[in-house]
Formats: sequence, C-alpha cells, structure tokens
Amino acid sequence: MIAMSGADGAASETESDIALGSSDYEMVARVIDCIGTHSSFQPTLEEIAIYVGLSPCYLHHLFSRWAGTNLKSFLHSLTMDHARHLLRSRASVLDAACEVGLPGPGWPHDLFVSFVKMLPNDANSKEVGFEMTYGFHVSPFGMCLALSIDRGLVGLAFADGVTNKSSVLDDMKRRWPNACFIEDPCRTKVYVERIFVARGTPRQTINIVLIGTNFDVSVWQALLRIPKGFATSYSDIARYIGKPKAVRAVGSAVGRNPLSFVVPCHRVLRKSGELGGYHWRLARKQAIIGWETASLDS
Repeated sequence: MIAMSGADGAASETESDIALGSSDYEMVARVIDCIGTHSSFQPTLEEIAIYVGLSPCYLHHLFSRWAGTNLKSFLHSLTMDHARHLLRSRASVLDAACEVGLPGPGWPHDLFVSFVKMLPNDANSKEVGFEMTYGFHVSPFGMCLALSIDRGLVGLAFADGVTNKSSVLDDMKRRWPNACFIEDPCRTKVYVERIFVARGTPRQTINIVLIGTNFDVSVWQALLRIPKGFATSYSDIARYIGKPKAVRAVGSAVGRNPLSFVVPCHRVLRKSGELGGYHWRLARKQAIIGWETASLDS
C-alpha cells in the first residue's frame, strides 16, 4: 500500500465539479500520470482513485463512458507487454498495407483518408495569398485545434487547458509563417466531427493536405498505412520508404507531423516497446493507444 494524494497537493475536487468542469480526458490523463509516477508500486484501482480525487465506482464508470472498457483493461494497454504485442508484426504490417491501400474499407474501425500533397514553398509563398481557417473544438483527447484550406484539413493539434490554446496556435502558425490565419470554427467543425465519430457511426472520407518536403510526405504516407491495433518502429518506416539508414531523419519527420491522430504518428514505437516521444504530450499518446485498443476490443 502506498500513500497517495492529488497531484497538486490541494483538496480533491468533488465528483460533481469534475463532471461539470473537466473533460473525461483530463481525468484519464491524471490517471496516466499517476501510473507513470508510481509505476514501481503498481497502484491499485482504489489508490488511483484517491490520487485523482474520485471514488473507485465513479472512476470505473468514467472509463466505461470514455473508452468503452474498464480501467483494468485500459491500464493493460499501457504496459510494455502490450506495446511489444503491437510491435510483433511491425516488420510486415507496412508491406501488407501495400496490398490493401490507404486506410479505408480495408481497415475496419479506422479513418477513410484521401490526401493531396503540397510543397512547403507553395504553402508559404506570399504571392499565393495562402489562407488557413482554424478553430478549437472538443475531442475525446481534450481541446483540439483544426486547421483547413479549401482543399482539405492541413493540421490537427491538441491543447491542455485554455491557457495552452494560444501557444498551440502559435506552434502551428510557425509551420506556415506566410499564411493568413482566419478563425472560423464553423468551417473546421465538419472535419472534427468526421474524425471523432461515435462508435458504430459510418465513416466518411476526410480530405487532408500534406504540406511538407518529399521526404516528410513519404514518412507521413507510411504512417497512414498503419492500421488501428498495430504499431511499427522508426527503423521499419525507414526501411519501408527505401531509406534504411535514415532512422533519425524519420524520427524528425514523425515529430513534424502536423495532423495528429489522423496521420497516426502515435502508432510509432521504439523497437524495445518504449513509447518514444510525442509532440502533444506523452500521456496523450498513451491515452490514444488505450482508447484505440478498447474500441477494437468492443
């Protein structure tokens, strides 16, 4: 048994306050932080509940509502054994994907993506008069920022709380310094609704625009071929795109991916089974993997 308290040491919020003032994902992230902080102790459900300031019963229902599974099953999806299981077929999953094509009807439970490519020089040209529409929306993984142009979705990022929204927007603006950004969440809402649909709802095509160098786009295309419930490694992506010695460059390209979740960079792990990095916080990568595992199991 270990002594555990809320992460900030303050009095725990009431369950009604949590329900009214915080998203389910924010609680899930705190649970993941708890597991990471006390991993050597393998805390019980009751100890985790104390840590996040909820009753075990409420915590159980929260995960059933958010992930469609119980906390025990979700926590198993965060273990090293599960990560190694995801990687077990990593060397063949990309090759097998070639026979099926990009995610669509051939990959049940995944997004149906149609993409076009745009070079950075085109996107950043002042002469083009490049315009991007953006909007913040609620998602299963916290607040998300969607960016689009007339040809499709160009960016999807995540924010942690209201105070983080401006820094997330600035981060995306730096990727396209000469673009004109126009806030219009009504135009970006349709993309978010198609990405994060309720379980059992038919998927619709999502048009995306990959703005990057030829190398970056080749890596992002490889990511699009990793189906839900699988993972691959940086070295296998390098091999797949014909650049077996460019493992570090592949890692950098994965980190530059501007379309989180849609282009599933969260499905790239280290060969050891370790998660590696994630631009939008490692706990979110764990949450997405657990959420996807639960959706497949259900």
